[in-house]
Amino acid sequence: MTTRGDLALNVKRIGATTASLSLTCWAGHAAAELGFNFPEPAAGVAQEIYDIHMMTTTIAAVLLVIIFGFVIYSLVYHRKSRGYAADQHFHESWFGRWSWVIVPVLVLGVDLTIANSAHKTLVKVWEVPKGEDLMDVKVVGHQWWWEYEYLDHQVEVEGQPKHVRIESRYLPEDKAGTDYLRAVDNPLVLPVGTKIRFLHTSADVNHAFWVPELAVKKDAIPGYVTETWVDLNREGTFRGQCAELCGTWHSRMPIVVESVSKEKFDDWMAQQKQVMLASAAEANVDKTWTKADLMAKGQDLYNSKCSACHQINGQGLAPAFPALAGSKIATGPIAGHLDIVLNGKTGTAMVPWNTLNDLELAAIITYERNAWGNDTGDLVQPRDVRAGRSLAVK
Repeated sequence: MTTRGDLALNVKRIGATTASLSLTCWAGHAAAELGFNFPEPAAGVAQEIYDIHMMTTTIAAVLLVIIFGFVIYSLVYHRKSRGYAADQHFHESWFGRWSWVIVPVLVLGVDLTIANSAHKTLVKVWEVPKGEDLMDVKVVGHQWWWEYEYLDHQVEVEGQPKHVRIESRYLPEDKAGTDYLRAVDNPLVLPVGTKIRFLHTSADVNHAFWVPELAVKKDAIPGYVTETWVDLNREGTFRGQCAELCGTWHSRMPIVVESVSKEKFDDWMAQQKQVMLASAAEANVDKTWTKADLMAKGQDLYNSKCSACHQINGQGLAPAFPALAGSKIATGPIAGHLDIVLNGKTGTAMVPWNTLNDLELAAIITYERNAWGNDTGDLVQPRDVRAGRSLAVK
């Protein structure tokens, strides 16, 4: 049987719980650190969204405290056991009549204030600034990795301008450690204080580019280009994820954005251009590579670019991703192997890998033809890939 003492104790507990809830809502940054709230924003629009969220949460918390305060007060002091009798004429008083007008007007005013702020912010989110100096970054989703192309930065390779491209893949557990499924080999590096426009698309199935700290979440759809933008306002490392179920290894599509100063970004970009030039120069050297060199380079490239589908052991994941160990492609004519790598295969997940240079493709094909017991003894040289590209163009 519940006594008055027990009831009073329960009332105190309810009050303490309500107070704790309100304090949690007020302490936005502390709650974010504990994972109870939005992460701390790293962009202007993201900050506006965060402020609206905190405003609505604070208003809701205040109303919750007031309403629960009335309920608890009534439970304690207006009980029948205490001899309380309800006022039968309250509705005839001035306050009783006008409260039905004043309270709804106040609620409507708060709602309109929130709606107005939310509408202004929503317009900013969806409308990319026009007539401003934006840095364009093309974001391409693949199964299961991201490709970033800096459209405002290019370098001359073999007399042709090529944009700086970054391939970003998840790191295996032995390399990622505690950040497994959240760490990548090559992050998306962006400068602080620059408005950046993202152009999203996909090379295979639907993906979604999502980074909470930037308030960016946009679908990447094959055959379409969607756009959004961000204005970074602080340095840091911000993690996201593909937010569209895209197949077997959907969980292996983390996103890592590194926000750095403009000076650091310029230095990093200069390094990427040098890497591109050095890689192109190495691939264009007219020399015959040894099997050992091609196998070593091919294994590294295969593990980073091909193993997500065909697996480290070459056994694949049937039926979507066929095995390469003992396959007709990897043990058959070199021309057929080269053709499917360069041009892909329509109606399957095998996309063209013509973005890799001649040496990289030669190394991968050589490795696939001599690993996992295939042992064909075939060596594919960069000049063979170059000839294959020429035939494809014709």
